[in-house]
Amino acid sequence: MAKSTKHPYSVGDYIVYPKHGVGRITELETQEIAGLALELYVIRFEKERMTLRVPTLKAEASGMRRLSSDATLKEAFTTLKGKARIKRTMWSRRAQEYEAKINSGDLVSIAEVVRDLHRGADQPEQSYSERQIYESALGRLARELAAVEDIDEAAAMVKLEKELAA
Repeated sequence: MAKSTKHPYSVGDYIVYPKHGVGRITELETQEIAGLALELYVIRFEKERMTLRVPTLKAEASGMRRLSSDATLKEAFTTLKGKARIKRTMWSRRAQEYEAKINSGDLVSIAEVVRDLHRGADQPEQSYSERQIYESALGRLARELAAVEDIDEAAAMVKLEKELAA
């Protein structure tokens, strides 16, 4: 396939899609939709066993971005070490806010969710829904850390757990 325009992402690049996390561009394809040729990024999300097609012209508007820089990663780790900020609002409202932060795709916002919901061994148990949101945020953080540092997800999880325990 001939490239008609210069694209910000290439086949093989890891990207972050806000609602799905870290994925890898497997190909650039052209499909005809309503008589128009549309170029699409084909993105594979291994964890979810899902493939997503995003029009190349809509990639930026959809919030798709490159993996975080080292500076952003450092900021996320600094956030993890901060003091939890738990609002005194109803859990349902906080849960919505946490979900919005996770789905924003912003690494520092995701780190805030992990920090706020993390429970040490000396703290009370989490509710089922708290645990679900915590694990979702932790998983997103670990997958991006793994992709940035070129390590596997388990090693990234160990690194994050060490940071949280410190």
